[in-house]
Amino acid sequence: MSQIRVTTLDNGLRIASDPITTVETASVGVWIEAGSRYETSSNSGVSHLLEHMVFKGTRRRDARAIAEEIEAVGGHINAHTSREYTAFYAKVLKDDVGLALDVIADMVQHSLLDAAELSRERTVVIQEIMQAHDTPDDIIFDRFQATAFPDQPIGRSVLGSAELIDDMSRDVLVRYMLENYGAGRMIVAAAGNVDHDRLVDLAQAAFDHLPHSATPMWEKAQYRGGEWREERDLEQIHLVLGFPSIAYHDPKFYAMSVLSTLLGGGMSSRLFQEVREKRGLVYSIYTFPATYSDTGLFGIYAGTGTDTVGELVPLICDELLDVTRHVGDTEVSRARAQLKSGILMSLESTSARCEQLARQLMVFGRPIPVSETVAKIDAVDASAARDVAAQVFGGPPTLAALGPMGTLPVCDAIADRLSSIVAA
Repeated sequence: MSQIRVTTLDNGLRIASDPITTVETASVGVWIEAGSRYETSSNSGVSHLLEHMVFKGTRRRDARAIAEEIEAVGGHINAHTSREYTAFYAKVLKDDVGLALDVIADMVQHSLLDAAELSRERTVVIQEIMQAHDTPDDIIFDRFQATAFPDQPIGRSVLGSAELIDDMSRDVLVRYMLENYGAGRMIVAAAGNVDHDRLVDLAQAAFDHLPHSATPMWEKAQYRGGEWREERDLEQIHLVLGFPSIAYHDPKFYAMSVLSTLLGGGMSSRLFQEVREKRGLVYSIYTFPATYSDTGLFGIYAGTGTDTVGELVPLICDELLDVTRHVGDTEVSRARAQLKSGILMSLESTSARCEQLARQLMVFGRPIPVSETVAKIDAVDASAARDVAAQVFGGPPTLAALGPMGTLPVCDAIADRLSSIVAA
């Protein structure tokens, strides 16, 4: 039986623990409801830049001390920014949870945001942006997102643009931090060998200077779709074909997960078998569901040559058509097993359990028992997979492509080829 506990302090800060007494370590962190979709066109990239800057020193610790204090006890500390949240977390031995939490709390409350450090870090982030632009199978996903959701925060890159980052002042970061890094928008989560009552005491003492931030506001996503392509001198064309999909709370969420797995989630999936194994048209092809609070995307990534892209895209379309009409019980059972094993295997990682707990609280407002998730996966049958396939692939497509175009079909031709799908 799960021993997960959640405590909400008077200021709105939620503290959650998932104890695992058989391990000697613990993962702990803070998840903040502040990501790139909370930004504007003028401060795009501020969430990610701020993630970098809080590591650059506080009133009590300089940048080196932040790293050394955690690594001196054999732990590691990191962070990441997404479209809907920012996370700061550490993994340490069980006796060092207090230290890890103190360092993280110090960073997110008392960062100096020093002007000289900001000048250097802007250069670092710009280099990160340039590196992404030089990595075709990285930047193609940003282009896909921007094409699906043009001129909207959810469509912009988490990294922002080099121009905006270069001009971003300390005042922009300070204002964003005050507006978004509030107690009611934070979750402190821990998984591993940790005592919940002690965690609450540590968090209450450490997070004692949090501002009262407003209720999070973001612009509702409006899917538009269409086409983006850039001719570039590369060995392959990298492409993402996608469709509007569903949000986290949609009842069809688990059917969509099963669909993604059976269509392009592993070596036994339809696309891998048909496109790579039988035809040899690609090295890499897979599907991915991108799910958000109010919307989602279903994408298919592939990399291929100019002489094969003309065959590849129609073949992908044919597989999409077929999965709306014919789904077998055996492949659904296999996809369900893959999903369940992935969830159960993740329970062996304190880091994964910590992240999962924080995200469940942020998205659903409560921890989701594993038994509940497994039951919902098991409830997906072939009919449910076909229905969600028709709903997704019956929508208007988005196509993003980078490299030598060859005979890549235009987006309208893809839409025509899929026009017989009747959205569920």
